[in-house]
Amino acid sequence: MVETRYLLAALWVALMLVYLLGDVLRIFSGDFTPGLIQGVKVTQAMWLGIAVFMLIPIVMILVTLMLEQPVNRWVNIIAAAGLLIFNLFGLPTYPSAYDKFLIVVGLVFNVMTVGYAWNWT
Repeated sequence: MVETRYLLAALWVALMLVYLLGDVLRIFSGDFTPGLIQGVKVTQAMWLGIAVFMLIPIVMILVTLMLEQPVNRWVNIIAAAGLLIFNLFGLPTYPSAYDKFLIVVGLVFNVMTVGYAWNWT
């Protein structure tokens, strides 16, 4: 069986790729206006917040591979649960079927991450 830390790192990679796929599809489908999010002009502070949010899965890949188990377990649970809650609240705001589908796939990856980390002994 695959060691839990590698499985968790793979889940974070998958989540990051789902987020990126959603962004790429949004660009190619024309479902965005540069500089606006849902009709609101995006400020530099908002872009910084988006960058921090998008870095969470990337940082979690490294954290999962480097931290020792007791701390690693809780960091994975907290990060995945936080993203799960954030995306649950954001799900209704996405108009496109592909966006909703990808968010649900991301939620499944978050649930799997919490589950594997919770059961990590």
